[in-house]
Amino acid sequence: MAEGHQTRVQNVVEEMVQSLERDNIRKMQGRMFLCSADCCDRPTDSMSQVHQCIDKCHTPLARAQGLVTSELEKFQDRLTRCTMHCNDKAKDLFDSGAKDTAVRSLMDRCVGSCVDDHLSLIPSMTRRIKENLDSLEQ
Repeated sequence: MAEGHQTRVQNVVEEMVQSLERDNIRKMQGRMFLCSADCCDRPTDSMSQVHQCIDKCHTPLARAQGLVTSELEKFQDRLTRCTMHCNDKAKDLFDSGAKDTAVRSLMDRCVGSCVDDHLSLIPSMTRRIKENLDSLEQ
């Protein structure tokens, strides 16, 4: 992917991840640490019970991180498939005898279109992730 297009995607995805971390994940981390501290304040529990309690406290955060990772991987896979299609179109055009500048132009337009299409999916993906994170917190 051309550097400019890649930078656009990285910036928007980074902004989304920071928003999720700030609005959802950070609160979950706080609850996890408080819950874990409460587990350690149980003087009658065995070491094994305390560890099980702490593991239970960590579960929602682990699920949340897995959810975000999974969504980002799906997004990346879709964007990669789109850019691979652009590569195929460019190769076909090159094989038909087109000049290098025409192939580059096609590739840039095609990848730009992929990026635009996928960046337009970010708001709905963010909403879906936040809804799923909210359901994990309950």
